[in-house]
Amino acid sequence: MDAFVLAAGLGTRLWPLTQSVPKCLVPVGGRPLLAYWLDLLATHGITRALINTHHLPEQVTKFVEASGCATHVVLAHEPILLGSAGTLHANQEFTRGAEEFFVIYADNLTNVNLTELLSAHRRMGLVATLGLFRASAPSECGIATLDGDGTITSFQEKPVDPLSSLAFAGVMVATPAIFDVIPDKRPCDLGHDVLGSLVGRIAGWEIDSYLRDIGTPEAYAQAQTEIASLKWHTGEDRWLAQLPAQLE
Repeated sequence: MDAFVLAAGLGTRLWPLTQSVPKCLVPVGGRPLLAYWLDLLATHGITRALINTHHLPEQVTKFVEASGCATHVVLAHEPILLGSAGTLHANQEFTRGAEEFFVIYADNLTNVNLTELLSAHRRMGLVATLGLFRASAPSECGIATLDGDGTITSFQEKPVDPLSSLAFAGVMVATPAIFDVIPDKRPCDLGHDVLGSLVGRIAGWEIDSYLRDIGTPEAYAQAQTEIASLKWHTGEDRWLAQLPAQLE
């Protein structure tokens, strides 16, 4: 099983921290954010991951090389940001022959059950299945509505008048059919440019696990207080030893 791990964002809302550290390596509870994702992928049997880079890519390369993670990681550097959908399209060869693959936004902290999401996707048999959560501020998110079978009947990115509070969590399972609907523009974003065109052909699955987008200083601080109460799989001491010097 493969995964795209989208990690190239600049993280400007977390400046000055992310001026010297890639957003995917900011420490949460003494561990780089990406460490949690690599552990989660390995726990759920994901054997290969493509991680895109842009800002301070050498730090991500050094971290991955030292990680010793069970998941084989391929790094795809983007001198110019391609956007979430653009990254998928540019690297579709990575998943050639696969019937399905994960797409993950690395700026979230979560212990979501990826195995259950995959099972839900296989039951639905559509182009993709989006992990969804109940947003407290839906006008700031990509918002979906569902029918009784779980098929997404509408999707709007940051709507002024949201039709629901079910928001895209930045975790999904997709099939290669998604490549066919990615517009020929760069940057190209999944939320703005792709998911709306797939209404009726994608499903939603509500996440009941912990999920925190750490994109703002307030959310990042909140994650620091929450992490101690969460259960994570494997090697915290191992990851702690591999923190870049400026994060220690």
